[in-house]
Formats: sequence, C-alpha cells, structure tokens
Amino acid sequence: MRIIAGEFRGRALASVGKGDAGAHLRPTTDRVRESLFSVLTHTGALNGARVLDLFAGTGALGLEALSRGAQNVTFVDDGRVSAGLVQKNIDICRAASRARLIRRDATRLGPCPDEGYDLVFLDPPYGKGLGQKALQVALDAGWIADDALIVWEENAPMQPLNGFDLEGHRKYGDTHVTLLWRNVAE
Repeated sequence: MRIIAGEFRGRALASVGKGDAGAHLRPTTDRVRESLFSVLTHTGALNGARVLDLFAGTGALGLEALSRGAQNVTFVDDGRVSAGLVQKNIDICRAASRARLIRRDATRLGPCPDEGYDLVFLDPPYGKGLGQKALQVALDAGWIADDALIVWEENAPMQPLNGFDLEGHRKYGDTHVTLLWRNVAE
C-alpha cells in the first residue's frame, strides 16, 4: 500500500499484512483509491479541504487527500491496531503538523470542537449499519460542513440519509463507493 499521487507520492505505508479480521481492517486497495481520487479531483473537493476520516483504519484515504492538496485531516478510529497504523503512517508522511488522530468510536463522536469538515471519508466495517449511525452522529454534532462531500465505502450502494443528496455510486469489485453532498435545504 502506497500513496499514489501528490506531495507524498510513492511513500510506502505501514503494512497490515493479510489484514486484521478482529479489528475489521481491510485497507482500500491502491486501485480503488486511484479511481476514487480521480473522481474527487474532478469534483474540486480536495484542494484546501478539511478532511474527516471516520473508521480511519490505516489512514490511507485521509493521507492520500492530504497528499493531493487537502489542508488538514482528522482521523477517527478506536481500534488499538488501527490507531497505531494511522500514527505510523502520519509519521511516514511527515504530516504531523496537518494531521490529528482521535481515538474514539466514530458512532460516539461528541460535539465538534471546530468548524465542520468539507470532505468526509466513511469506511465502516461492512454490513453492520455503523456507517448510517456514524454519519447521523457526525451530522448532529456539527462535524459536517454545510457543503461537505461524503465518500462512503461499503459492500453495497448506500442510500442518502435526510440532509444529503446522492451524487452517485461507483463499484470497484466487491467495494461500493457512494458519494453524497450535504444538503442544508432539507
């Protein structure tokens, strides 16, 4: 696993090995990240974005965004293994000044201490309904900016919650990515 493009291009990230089933770690493959970030580049959502990476896992999505022009990234994960990998990958990219790790359950965020985030990666353990819960909690607690783009990775296409408009679905093998825009009119 590596950073594909931008400032950190080519940096090899800490390996998960064959994954950690107990920690529900299944890093987004380089191929999926490359395709996904091609889409995100065309939306204009990356440049200067404040990024929130929920269920961060290894932190690869947030670090790829940072490498490609995001202003900063906040990683949220409560797993011991995940937190260690995220911190190690922040160090590999020498991104500590622009990255923050919050060791917390993404479904129990509490109030946002800052302004809402422009770009939100949501990559929960598949098929457990945690994405819906985390997204609703983040919305209610002020973590999501009015015009934010949500990138939701699951094992099936996801339907938008109230307050979001569907931008589209992308399928990469067994991975489904749903793109949602925050809609403050609702």
